[in-house]
Amino acid sequence: MMYDIDAIRSRFPALKAGGAHFDGPGGTQTPQQVIDAIGDALAGPLSNRGPATPGERNAERIVTGARQALADLLGADPAGIVFGRSATQLTYDMSRTLAKTWAPGDEVVVTRLDHDSNVRPWVQAAATAGATVRVADFDPATGELTPDHIRDVLSARTRVVAVTAASNLIGTRPDIPAIARLAHATGALLYVDGVHSTAHALADVEALGADFYVCSPYKFLGPHLGVLAARPALLEGLRPDKLAPSADTVPERFELGTLPYEFLAGTRAAVDFLAELTGPGTRSGTPTRRERLVRSFTALEKHEDALRVRLEKALADLEGVTLYSRAAHRTPTLLLTLEGHDTADAYRYLAARGVVAPSGSFYAPEASRRLGLGDAGGLRAGLAPYSDSRDVDRLVEGLRDFLRGKPAVSG
Repeated sequence: MMYDIDAIRSRFPALKAGGAHFDGPGGTQTPQQVIDAIGDALAGPLSNRGPATPGERNAERIVTGARQALADLLGADPAGIVFGRSATQLTYDMSRTLAKTWAPGDEVVVTRLDHDSNVRPWVQAAATAGATVRVADFDPATGELTPDHIRDVLSARTRVVAVTAASNLIGTRPDIPAIARLAHATGALLYVDGVHSTAHALADVEALGADFYVCSPYKFLGPHLGVLAARPALLEGLRPDKLAPSADTVPERFELGTLPYEFLAGTRAAVDFLAELTGPGTRSGTPTRRERLVRSFTALEKHEDALRVRLEKALADLEGVTLYSRAAHRTPTLLLTLEGHDTADAYRYLAARGVVAPSGSFYAPEASRRLGLGDAGGLRAGLAPYSDSRDVDRLVEGLRDFLRGKPAVSG
């Protein structure tokens, strides 16, 4: 399983500009085949889905192909794949739909580790239904959110547990299967935010025990879109608000308006790109897309972990750097602060040198505050499939020069 980083990087037009990108947690760069797939979808005949015309058939083929691709990526049933504008929009829609079944005294669990898109929709839906919100803490010293943190806030009245599969701020990967067992033992549903996790670890919705799993293709090399995966039978029992003439079948019942066909084509291409990170392979027979994804993500995790270790070791040698990404099981996403310096200044300094590592709390205000960083947060450096050792070295060198007070650009 050779991970040819130079060959992979050559397929990203944006990298030709020379930047070292550590902004993947906010959105990755796009490979050429995804760009081509979007253009091809728009260039061919295209109209609303149907069986009669070439445009209708193309739209139907795109939607069906995208559902299957996401099912392969997430270990889900394609009949339970719902597309939306964003993970945030899908979570709002689902929280409002589920809230129709709640009553005063029911409880919803959220966590301090999560992105606000997996907190605020539940808080607001609970307020509408008269339900109670209970908040699970995490350990700021280790960055860990454990099953015990969830157990502390569960009760017989818990209806939903909303938790992240990986923190977009500090990378922590909670033990989701263990949390699922706790939630299900109380009769609660488990809603998993996989937006950050999906880019770094191959998801398996069934193995995770997630009743709902959301992700965003633009975090894993695709276009801006949201995806929700759930069991079709579970979706059948839910009645979202919808237009009277729109389809009442599952999953279309949850998709508002005409789907962005070109972005669905790009999403399928992104999944196919991920499935080929290590090449087509030489094993006899034809491996399934899921089998190729397993192989690719095994190599991807090894590649990203090696770069993460290299970066962490180099940062440890820089005086005044504090790392907050400390969990034992985490993504290659580092949050750091610089003693005596504003990380927003470091972000601008690095940007002047072509190194993109943004500063902030990244829509995870509760996590940032719990770490003692307030709403300012810190500098976030996230690795991606196209990151290489030269990128890491440029980031470290840039931070070293910033701390020493050297000009960002000579001359």
